[in-house]
Amino acid sequence: MKTLLQAYQDFDYEKLIEQQLQGNPQSVNAYVECCERFIGSNKIALIWEGKNGESSQWTFEQLAEASAKLANYFQSIGLKTGDCVAGLLPRTPELLITILATWRIGAIYQPLFTAFESKAIEHRVETAKTQLIVTNEEQRIKLNNIDIPHILTVYSVDTTAQSDANFWQEVEKQSAESQPVMLTFEDDFLMMFTSGTTGLAKSVPVPLKAILAFKEYMRHAVDLREEDSFWNLADPGWAYGLYYGITGPLGLGHSIIMDERPFSVDHALQIIQKYKVNNLTGSPTAFRMFFGFKEKFDASIKSHLRAVSSAGEPLTPEVIHWFKHDLNVNIYDQYGQTELGMVIGNHHALEHPIKIGSAGFANPGHRFAVLNNQNQEVERGEIGTLAIDFSQSPLTWFKGYGGNNRKSFVGNYYLTGDTVRLNNLGGVDFIGRADDVITTSGYRVGPFDVESTLLECTEVLESAVIGKPDPERTEIVKAFVVLKPQHIASEQLSDKLQAYVRSRLSKHAYPKEIEFVESLPKTSSGKIQRNLLKQQEIAKMQETL
Repeated sequence: MKTLLQAYQDFDYEKLIEQQLQGNPQSVNAYVECCERFIGSNKIALIWEGKNGESSQWTFEQLAEASAKLANYFQSIGLKTGDCVAGLLPRTPELLITILATWRIGAIYQPLFTAFESKAIEHRVETAKTQLIVTNEEQRIKLNNIDIPHILTVYSVDTTAQSDANFWQEVEKQSAESQPVMLTFEDDFLMMFTSGTTGLAKSVPVPLKAILAFKEYMRHAVDLREEDSFWNLADPGWAYGLYYGITGPLGLGHSIIMDERPFSVDHALQIIQKYKVNNLTGSPTAFRMFFGFKEKFDASIKSHLRAVSSAGEPLTPEVIHWFKHDLNVNIYDQYGQTELGMVIGNHHALEHPIKIGSAGFANPGHRFAVLNNQNQEVERGEIGTLAIDFSQSPLTWFKGYGGNNRKSFVGNYYLTGDTVRLNNLGGVDFIGRADDVITTSGYRVGPFDVESTLLECTEVLESAVIGKPDPERTEIVKAFVVLKPQHIASEQLSDKLQAYVRSRLSKHAYPKEIEFVESLPKTSSGKIQRNLLKQQEIAKMQETL
């Protein structure tokens, strides 16, 4: 096995472009890189499991034909290179066809997580100036009061009430010939959003050069091999699922698995056993749930599970130990952000020291640094802010929020906002978030989104939202609410506020706990001190131990 040090020494950006991409910095297309180049291989590209027990497999050829027809429909309604096309769909073949067709015409694909409600969707499509949303009947109701130029709906076979253009009817009218639009490395092909603490979710345009970085993560950290049966548990409505559940593996000509059903341990076990999955990636929340139902995992899984990768937050030692000693497989921590992709990890394909609880070492093509309060690099053993050195990281691609907001940069350093220790091996140990973003069950929730939604309720004067530590979900969303004078706190009102946020924002971002308070702690400039509230919660929990 190659060592990590050798991978650093052998890294050659120009050679990597020649070896890993069909295109080049002046002429590249994401559809070509993730589909067209594999036509003729007779490989399965998509393995799909439906929510009603149905299943199907799609070759690269079949996806090429369907995406060509959809691309022609897109162009027939006036969509053009650089436009945003959003997918508000579950994990179905139509979602993948939409993504590939968007890329084919040089447009930008925008994921919309299916748990989002109207407020979260509206902010994202307004910010991105989205021209078309592809959705289905179940999700369609969320778009009723949103101003969007075009909606294309996947209707069930037996429906008669069709107010929108019908996905499959429109596809079948079109030609299967569609020439991909070639772009440059700096042109965008994804429009992501990340949760912030000081405002609404910020847009993160992703340029085509990122495909190379996505593939390198799959090769080195995940160790995706041609013969692997691979499954990424993450939803493609989020960065990890879209970058590394779709783009990265398809870019390597590898099949992907999509399970339309909501996540459960039983569903996951069915997929792992049915397809003899040997390379598995996902969030620590999913793996903690596996551990919670460990009696369901029989010896048969040991015979094929080879590598497991975890991203989103640090794994707990007991989960790592269980995978190693009961399932005979290494589960490795890896680190990234929507703005960066995965940049640090414990690498399955490269030999290096493994420290339990450490996020690992920089992926080849990246260099990190740990900075003190003066933005100077610290020595081993010291704590500081994790930063990525863009001057020595050729695989990085982030241009700034909205394409030019570079407030997260100091000189050549991108500041992640995470506090880490530079350990004695030269890797990083994760300490915690330096900002207030909440990580709950693998999802990142911006407190401002929840607070602004609560303020829409007539009873609410002010609110502050924090992540309260929770052993199962990492954190739960907790809201501190100041009521207007004429309203009285009650359990019924708490239920009402929870239901409103759940229906208006999203099912994973509503406050699981609400505490009514007289006032909120603030700085002299009037900023809410969420950190004080969080420390109070931690202190309360420690008192009860």
